[in-house]
Amino acid sequence: MSPASKSVSWRALLAAIAATLFFLAGCGDGDDSPDSSGDGNGAASEETLTIGAIPDQEPERLQRTYGLLSDYLAAELGVDVEYVPVTDYAGAVAGFRVGDLDAVWFGGLTGVQARLEVDGAVAVAQRDIDERFTSVFIAGADTGITPFDDVSGLSAVAGRSFTFGSESSTSGRLMPQSFLA
Repeated sequence: MSPASKSVSWRALLAAIAATLFFLAGCGDGDDSPDSSGDGNGAASEETLTIGAIPDQEPERLQRTYGLLSDYLAAELGVDVEYVPVTDYAGAVAGFRVGDLDAVWFGGLTGVQARLEVDGAVAVAQRDIDERFTSVFIAGADTGITPFDDVSGLSAVAGRSFTFGSESSTSGRLMPQSFLA
């Protein structure tokens, strides 16, 4: 994918998220009475929109990426937006479930878990590359295991141990484990 098409994809994703969050921001409780916690002139205090993401990259990169997204959404929506990092995939789902995170960039499995655990939760955006992820097993050169293209090659790993990625990872755990079952 060229840098230009990546930029267009990210712009489309951000526009979709912004539009959805703008719509959701308008879904209040219908109570238009002044808020006594405001600034004394009857204006309601603003709430902060909290966003998160599964920790699928280095924390510094996530902070930079979602910090930029927070700035963009704040400018587009006119509300404070804060990126709240989580330490693991389950933490992202839990934060969403208990309301500490208003919107979260989930993976396939964690997205399904979140929608099952939070009534009314919906997926609002997906990158174009997400539907094309693949999973691979990597063997050290000293194992003598060589690449294979079909299931008959699995005999080369019989009796050996291996590991998966994070338990909540779609491409690192769920899909490869399901294909081996």
